[in-house]
Amino acid sequence: MRGVLRAEPLWVATFTGLRVKQFEGLLKVVRERGGDGPRIGRPWCLPLQDRVLMVAVYYRTNLTMRQLAPLFGVSPATVCGVIQRLRPLLGLGPVSRPVDAAERLWIVDGTLVPVRDRKVGASSRNYRFSANVQVIIDAERRRVRARVEHAIGRLKHYKILRDCRQRGDGLHHAVQAVAQMHNHALTA
Repeated sequence: MRGVLRAEPLWVATFTGLRVKQFEGLLKVVRERGGDGPRIGRPWCLPLQDRVLMVAVYYRTNLTMRQLAPLFGVSPATVCGVIQRLRPLLGLGPVSRPVDAAERLWIVDGTLVPVRDRKVGASSRNYRFSANVQVIIDAERRRVRARVEHAIGRLKHYKILRDCRQRGDGLHHAVQAVAQMHNHALTA
């Protein structure tokens, strides 16, 4: 069974919010981190670019595994396996501290992300279980707090950060992956 979505320019731009070059940069990062995995066992039924697209679509739309499966022409179990395998690889890598970090102005702010896992969240003002996510940005010589608010708003375009259904460290990986995709969109 062939699915509808493939890593083609139209689908990449529509479902990830990234241009093709930006998506290729993200794909390169995942490949360098071992996204193809060991060559033992049963091979994946989708090529790596389609699997990365699947995870990006999952983070962008927050569709369930059952909803994503027919879009890619695979089973819900395969979707789950792909997301579990690639979500740590899509996240931000180790961040090297800039040489002039002490002289720069940094802005830090937080936002609440609704979660379903009661072990990582706590009851918040709106009576939902939420986890606090901290965001730090370089102010670039502008002392405007709205910059960090805009950054948080752009991160919440990825609907996974509006209601995270992942358990355990799933929110951590989701936030890192969304930040990675956002940074690719800004730099490429």
